[in-house]
Amino acid sequence: MLAGRTWRARREAAPVTPDTILSVDGLTVRFDASQPLLTRLVTRTGRRTVHAVELVDLQIARGSTFALVGESGCGKSTIARTIAGVQRPTGGGVSFMGVDIAAFRTRRASMRYRRDLQMIFQDPYASLNPRWRVGRIIAEPIVTHGLLKRGRELDLRIEELLSTVGLSPSDARKFPHQFSGGQRQRISIARALASNPAFIVCDEPTSALDVSVQAQILNLMRKLQQELGLTYLLISHNLAVVAHMADSLGVMYLGRIVEQGDAGQLLDDPQHPYTRLLLDTVPDPHAPNRSRTRLAGEVPSPLSPPTGCAFHPRCPVANERCSHEIPRPVRVRKAWVSCHAVEEARLPPSLPNMLDPLNNTGDAA
Repeated sequence: MLAGRTWRARREAAPVTPDTILSVDGLTVRFDASQPLLTRLVTRTGRRTVHAVELVDLQIARGSTFALVGESGCGKSTIARTIAGVQRPTGGGVSFMGVDIAAFRTRRASMRYRRDLQMIFQDPYASLNPRWRVGRIIAEPIVTHGLLKRGRELDLRIEELLSTVGLSPSDARKFPHQFSGGQRQRISIARALASNPAFIVCDEPTSALDVSVQAQILNLMRKLQQELGLTYLLISHNLAVVAHMADSLGVMYLGRIVEQGDAGQLLDDPQHPYTRLLLDTVPDPHAPNRSRTRLAGEVPSPLSPPTGCAFHPRCPVANERCSHEIPRPVRVRKAWVSCHAVEEARLPPSLPNMLDPLNNTGDAA
């Protein structure tokens, strides 16, 4: 039985509205990392479980961009894969357009909703079939969902999609290896758009690209969002990208969301100690020699997460309560923060905003 359900009162304060296209309720994903049974019997060891995602709640409004940030291994990509239907959840629900897609047990049952929910992957070199021509790659979701039959009409749709993402219609006859990384990611975007989706999961879509190319891809994504009314879930570790793209922001640490809400508020006035320290790692071009607080220690193992607040072993303001009691979310203007120090009003003034989304495109963590 999952523990910690007592602090789920936030659902009453943030009800699902007609504008909510996706709602995640108590999402939990755990992986069995146990050794084989015979080895466990010989060594007298028990099962080992990776706590990848624990009781995550979030809501995404139609036409907006919700970003998830955090250190590597915090569970961002696991949430993305679960929402996209690639990973089955251990507990909780994922409601997309009013239907719990996490409850689907067969591919056939989920096909109707996969058309409206697509994914752009991190590595444009690995996400495209090297043996297929670009036209076939883009046509696959169209044919799979029965939107168009093969023929001239399908060819015209492929040419239209290539033009939409800034490529030439003649590129349909080429193979992926004939393109640069940025061009491959444009092909991935065209493939995601092929089924006319309402929602796109973007799992670090620019992290494998050069900085100048990142800006081009991000501007293309914003342009398509405005023109097509798309909704994005953006997974990123680059806070400058998040500042440029996100309407709402969730900060993850060791499988839990510790702070979420309006992106502007979280970037300008972070409340959770982890969010503050994460933002403090961003280089400031106006004060390159400023004194910055280092994020000490290592992320605890998800095989054996700490009791209480998962961040307390590294937190500079942790007390005894933090070590044994899981914090419940408290409202701070347009955000929710899971922190005892925030609840008890014992935090120092917040750090100044050091993000310049127009000039700073460096990595934050």
